[in-house]
Amino acid sequence: MFNIVLVSPQIPQNTGAIGRLCVNGNLNLHIIKPTIFSLDEKAVRRAGLDYWHKLNPKIWESLDEFLEANSNKFDRFFFATTKSKTPYFEAKFLPGDYLFFGGESTGLPMELMKKKWENAITIPMGKDGRSLNLAISVGIVAYEAIRQNFLNFEGVV
Repeated sequence: MFNIVLVSPQIPQNTGAIGRLCVNGNLNLHIIKPTIFSLDEKAVRRAGLDYWHKLNPKIWESLDEFLEANSNKFDRFFFATTKSKTPYFEAKFLPGDYLFFGGESTGLPMELMKKKWENAITIPMGKDGRSLNLAISVGIVAYEAIRQNFLNFEGVV
């Protein structure tokens, strides 16, 4: 099972859609505060539809709290960013890995990514694009990780 880590997500509908993706992909969801919306907000539940109650996301009060609790797993942290040149499909994902995604308008903190810059990955885009929707980005990277480990996948086909 992979871990999706959202650092300060800003749009409740994206977080809800990612929650739905996590249930269907058999993925753990970690949400790191601050968020600019309540995780009880209707928009989160609406986007997650009837999946939200099955999700049981782990909510962290801060990035520092998350890092302290997971410091022994740092080698398996992967950071999705537009600042990297390494395509996500060149990463070698293993079950249990942590796939980090930043807030919609802020991305991930550079000081976080510098701790393991060799694990910074990007989704290739055309020259006219700046970034993709957060929920779409999570889906692309998460399902590549699942594809690479399909024989070990704990989901249902």
